[in-house]
Amino acid sequence: MTILVTGSAGHLGEALMRTLRDRGRQARGIDIKPSPFTDMTGSIADADFVRRAMTGITAVIHAATLHKPHVGTHGNQDFVDTNVTGTLVLLEQAVAAGARSFVFTSTTSAFGAALRPAPGQPAAWVTEDVLPVARNIYGVTKTAAESVCELFARTTSLPVIVLRTSRFFPEDDDDADIRNRYSTENAQANELLYRRVDIEDVVDAHLLALDKAPAIGFGRYIVSATTPFTETDLADLRYCAPATVERLFPGMTALYAARGWTMFAQFDRVYVNALARRELGWSPKYDFSHVLDCLREGREWRSPLALAVGSKGYHDELFTDGPYPLRHR
Repeated sequence: MTILVTGSAGHLGEALMRTLRDRGRQARGIDIKPSPFTDMTGSIADADFVRRAMTGITAVIHAATLHKPHVGTHGNQDFVDTNVTGTLVLLEQAVAAGARSFVFTSTTSAFGAALRPAPGQPAAWVTEDVLPVARNIYGVTKTAAESVCELFARTTSLPVIVLRTSRFFPEDDDDADIRNRYSTENAQANELLYRRVDIEDVVDAHLLALDKAPAIGFGRYIVSATTPFTETDLADLRYCAPATVERLFPGMTALYAARGWTMFAQFDRVYVNALARRELGWSPKYDFSHVLDCLREGREWRSPLALAVGSKGYHDELFTDGPYPLRHR
């Protein structure tokens, strides 16, 4: 089996290529940017390029995308061209090449405004049943691409799995308040409770989805670290998250204090990965319990793969007011 990995110069694409090579699996990386993990350079919206790249391919992991950080620097049409047209081209060429499975990397940002409860409401309990509410062009185009994937799974012989991944990037938060009040490591450790996942676990989910796709046909799954919370915690999490976390993890506050860390005051959502664990057989390792164990033992809590990939950024230029410019459309 030869696996085509799109976006091979990006965070996830590199992580996938590293893992596949380490396991001795045949993989071909493509991206618009050259990198040590990119075998062919070109646009996924270019059907001729994709046709050449698809030669001999038996499975596709489609991780290439314009991300939320690009909303402030790219136009709406750019998002449509890459996220929707690029996905359509890949699906068409995968079918023509006789590929046996296709995994599409989507995002929990697809849920959009559904992730933000109204004032006075508990934190949102986010499963695959939550209906997206459009918030920006990134979420709109990823949701549209998911629908194209579902169409192909229903109307062709190509099995497709959609993975809605939560945050796994190592860059600073785009929220200035978070950056000013919490170190990057502190903030990202907090997020593993409800809206983050380690990139090694993301890679594992993709490779499991690739293998399970023929039996499933079409599936859509949330990929996020396993939360310790239940729906009964949602009201408390919206107003006093530190007390709720301390109740579930006695001694957490002291461990944090020894490191100069603090817990977020409130959470607005909780991502639930139960369906992915059940249907894909996925067992994420890097959760909040793992963080606390590492703090007690003085060990690094991020995966070796996360450290190897490191920070890439999303632009070729630096910005003075944050990791990337914000512009809402």
